[in-house]
Amino acid sequence: MTTTYFPSVDDLVERVRGEYIEMPGLRLTLAQARRLWAIDEATCGQVLRRLADVNFLARSSDGKYTRLSAG
Repeated sequence: MTTTYFPSVDDLVERVRGEYIEMPGLRLTLAQARRLWAIDEATCGQVLRRLADVNFLARSSDGKYTRLSAG
């Protein structure tokens, strides 16, 4: 029997935070982020919102999530 691992939202938040730290100029829409990290829309939105809520990311007027310099 094979066990499939599904990362928790907390794990995904840390993964996405790490990606934004490694690539300072990263700017992604929700759809682009979903494809990059291969996660469903609802979960991806939750992850991006959590990072925006703690002022790590900001969502621009064109819908792209960008790391805040102070984040």
